[in-house]
Amino acid sequence: MNAETTIDARNIPAGDPAAAAGFRHFGRLRVHYRFPLQALLATLLLLIAAMLLDLAFPLPLPRARDAGAVVLSREGTPLRAFADRGGIWRYPIDEKQVSPLYLHALLNYEDRWFWRHGGVNPVALLRAGGQWLRNGQVVSGGSTLTMQVARILDSPANGRRNTRTPWGKLRQLWRALQLEVHLSKHEILRLYLNRAPFGGTIEGVEAASWAYLGKPATRLSHAEAALLAVLPQSPSRLRPDREAERARLARDKVLVRMNHLGVWSPQVVRDARVEPVVARSLQPPQHASLLAQRLRTSNPKSSRIESTIDLDLQRTLEDRVAAYFSDLPERTSAALLVIDNASLEARGYVGSVEFADKARLGHVDMVKAWRSPGSTLKPFLYGLALDDGLIHSESLLVDAPQSFGDYRPGNFDMAFNGPIGAAEALRLSLNVPAVDLLDRVGPSRFAARLANAGIDLKWPNGATPNLAMILGGTGARLEDLVGAYAALNREGVAGRVRYQPGDPRVERRLLSPGAAWIVRDILEANPRPGSIADTFDQRGRPRVAWKTGTSYGFRDAWALGSTRRYTVGVWVGRPDGTPLPGQYGAVTALPLLFEVVDSLPTQRGDGESRPPPRNVEQIDVCWPLGLPPDPHAPQLCRRKLKAWTLDGAVPPTFAERDARLWSAGRERFEVDAISGLRVSAECTKPHERRRAEVARWPALASPWLSIEARQASRLPALSSDCAPDGRDATEELRIEGINDHATLARASNSTTQLRLSLRAIGSEARIRWLLDGRLVGESRGAGNFVHEFSEPGSHTLTALADSGAWSRVEFRLLR
Repeated sequence: MNAETTIDARNIPAGDPAAAAGFRHFGRLRVHYRFPLQALLATLLLLIAAMLLDLAFPLPLPRARDAGAVVLSREGTPLRAFADRGGIWRYPIDEKQVSPLYLHALLNYEDRWFWRHGGVNPVALLRAGGQWLRNGQVVSGGSTLTMQVARILDSPANGRRNTRTPWGKLRQLWRALQLEVHLSKHEILRLYLNRAPFGGTIEGVEAASWAYLGKPATRLSHAEAALLAVLPQSPSRLRPDREAERARLARDKVLVRMNHLGVWSPQVVRDARVEPVVARSLQPPQHASLLAQRLRTSNPKSSRIESTIDLDLQRTLEDRVAAYFSDLPERTSAALLVIDNASLEARGYVGSVEFADKARLGHVDMVKAWRSPGSTLKPFLYGLALDDGLIHSESLLVDAPQSFGDYRPGNFDMAFNGPIGAAEALRLSLNVPAVDLLDRVGPSRFAARLANAGIDLKWPNGATPNLAMILGGTGARLEDLVGAYAALNREGVAGRVRYQPGDPRVERRLLSPGAAWIVRDILEANPRPGSIADTFDQRGRPRVAWKTGTSYGFRDAWALGSTRRYTVGVWVGRPDGTPLPGQYGAVTALPLLFEVVDSLPTQRGDGESRPPPRNVEQIDVCWPLGLPPDPHAPQLCRRKLKAWTLDGAVPPTFAERDARLWSAGRERFEVDAISGLRVSAECTKPHERRRAEVARWPALASPWLSIEARQASRLPALSSDCAPDGRDATEELRIEGINDHATLARASNSTTQLRLSLRAIGSEARIRWLLDGRLVGESRGAGNFVHEFSEPGSHTLTALADSGAWSRVEFRLLR
């Protein structure tokens, strides 16, 4: 058939004068040639048929939701792998994340012409067919790497047909062509790297490398690269953990081929063949399991999820936790979090004692669980009081039975210490001084300050911030507390813990740098249990600002500590909230905290104290006033202490809440210069008057003062010729029912404890009874107080009224 083509000036190449002249001479050129139109139609029909087949039998590419995922440590090591919907373990990678040695072995052994052919290698197919006809068995394969990927995608494991039948082989060839049309060579290679079978439920070279060799595919030796290159040929028969000798022979075959092709030198191959085939048992990684689950949930579309966890530290923490809790009740669980102060990145995360332990509810992540924080919020309260100018480090507080409206807090051991400095009250975690301080700061304001810094508190339905919050009457999470305690070593700036490198830095100021420094210094000065501060066993260890906490009913035991570089949080309890009597922060959680701190990396200077900020100054203060010594009135300084002050503020001791009580502070009056008796404004006799003053202690502290201290703060008696001035109008208590210095014993034939009925005469207020400093009961006015005394030995019984009046008797109980 003839065809005619017309060429006009637009088709004449630019810069060709001969062609242009010919066009001008002839006007138009007409070229006649013969073209096989039938071939053109056949080609079009073939293309249409291929397109219809492609539409009818689409390429079964894996979908994103069919893929598994792996959570990686900060070093790129798998922490935990998540199988896909078919139960296959796969660690997604691309060729840049695989050792070049493996790619050399794979492509030279399996498909040298991979980058050149179109999916099918006819020469290789003809060669393999001829060898099969001559030998009656398969000598070498003719499948290209693309055909192997097609077989993997069409394998029965993926719900596809068998590719070993003639029809299956044709289907495989067709799929290979489809792959080459739809995907690039790099995408096809990536499919093989992630989908090649390696035995059991392991697919992909990265998963196989970790499963069998315990290392990433980027660090393979020549021998290991050859081994992993040949495994997919027969993954069940060549599994190195079961058939090490077969695997070695197959590996050596690859090595010989690499030498024959000149890819690897003879010396390299000889050295590689000496290397034994040693494989680990197939166990998917299970480190930081609950964090991995958390990250997997928050990154559902990611197949490789990076974390900030340090794998070596994580393993150490998990081993320590497992060993530490082996002797505790079987349903006890724990949580542990370690963060880097500079970056706020988590370095270790233990959400439960054992992830697979059903008895301990190991699947419950206690790092993010809401629990009662016990006393762990107290350092921030003291820091806020410092910022407000309410206290300095040695402000005089009173640890004695007190009522705050209807709230009557007691200490953990029900003992009281009387007058005590703010620093020691915080170190001892005393409850009454903390509640007193919170009442002055304001619960709502304190809660708002915590929330602004990232410590969200959880309240029961209908509840609002109240005084009980400082003793654990709210809910908090370990991760929030750890982020807040880091502020002690971050100049007062708290932050949200970061679990992935890409997590945003969320930082908020919790305390001023000066307040954070003072609180940290107070907590660092607290020696470890069983050791003494500033002794040899403390040297070389990092300084730790630590605090413990125990919730009501022994349901939660806490220990939190911050060093210069790291902050550590420990929680111990039962996830279901069942009490654990006898398990509290200092006994259960604190030893683990120090074990963890001692296992953390250290650097020079971690054990040294740091100088205070410029606005923090150490000065002398005097009790009971809480002020610097007055050189003109040395008698007012009953006890001198070194105190840290912030911004030059030296606040005095708090005034008594009850106006009927003595007010702490200077009490000025006049005395007769000769007799020393106090005189009032109205006296019948003339007196040579002079001014005098005493420093008064808080009334509730009186039972704990020495006789000398009480006498020094007492007003002189009023002269008999002077009218009352109202300064003696104080209540006096007297205990009835037992004599001072009595010796008691129960009847010889009695089987019950000694039981006494006592009364405190002289006040109508509430009376609290303390036995050896511990609260044992209450009465009102002259009402009876009945108690059984069982412990032999010497004892002190104190009756303390809300008005500040008190009385004390000492007695001895015979055995």
